[in-house]
Amino acid sequence: MARNRRARRSRLEEIRDYDDRDTSTFIDPAKPLTFTDLGVALPKAPPTQVVSIRLPSTLLNEIKAFAFGPTLPSSLVNQLKAFASARDVPYQALIKLMLAEALARRKRRAA
Repeated sequence: MARNRRARRSRLEEIRDYDDRDTSTFIDPAKPLTFTDLGVALPKAPPTQVVSIRLPSTLLNEIKAFAFGPTLPSSLVNQLKAFASARDVPYQALIKLMLAEALARRKRRAA
């Protein structure tokens, strides 16, 4: 435990030292660094892509209804948001999950 405190204290002292020192002398402007020099690799492609789709209102309502079963509340959007919030998921992500599950079911049936 004492060792942990010492390590934390020395780390805090190091951080405070950088507040008082000019760190620009640590960098050689003649040799610019890259991410690979620092041991950091960027992904080749973004992990997600933004896709905007337009759904017919009837399909969107069916997706919303799927989340609630046979009892449909009067305010579907608010209820969908509440359903998603109870599962700690944004409602747009909930719709994506429902679409992914539906596709998976169709693939299983086709196989």
